[in-house]
Amino acid sequence: MDVRIINPFLSAALHVLKTMAGIEATPGKPFVKKDKHALGDVSAIIGISGEARGSMALTFSESCIKAVVSKLLGVEVTKLDADVEDAVGELTNMICGDARRRLGEEGISLQAGIPTIVTGKDHSIRHINDGPYLAVPFETSFGGFVVEVAFSKDRYTAPQKR
Repeated sequence: MDVRIINPFLSAALHVLKTMAGIEATPGKPFVKKDKHALGDVSAIIGISGEARGSMALTFSESCIKAVVSKLLGVEVTKLDADVEDAVGELTNMICGDARRRLGEEGISLQAGIPTIVTGKDHSIRHINDGPYLAVPFETSFGGFVVEVAFSKDRYTAPQKR
């Protein structure tokens, strides 16, 4: 797993939450995740192609996403509903877009698909490639969320210096 590809997704998650919802997040210790079990209550996964092939998943605890969406919409959110699911998809799009912009500045061109939303206790996340995924937990004053990034190492070649 190449940190040049992964770090922009983590930075983008911090930036988007702070900018869009005014919520500060603190990253925890990254770990290699070997199963498909989601570490929260609502997730979005988005496929990524181009100079690297993989996917990014964003999973929120119920308390965290209700606070995020409440701040986004300006009204208190009390349940996981279609508005919350739409918001998780849109946050995933924004984080992925910000990361792709950051990577583009480094000469790495990526495209993204449309996020798939999955909800419920004990749901699964299926990344595009097989094998381990890097998961980074984040903590906010409202609860936690996790960013998972999985890229196939056989597809990526670093841009050549000129």
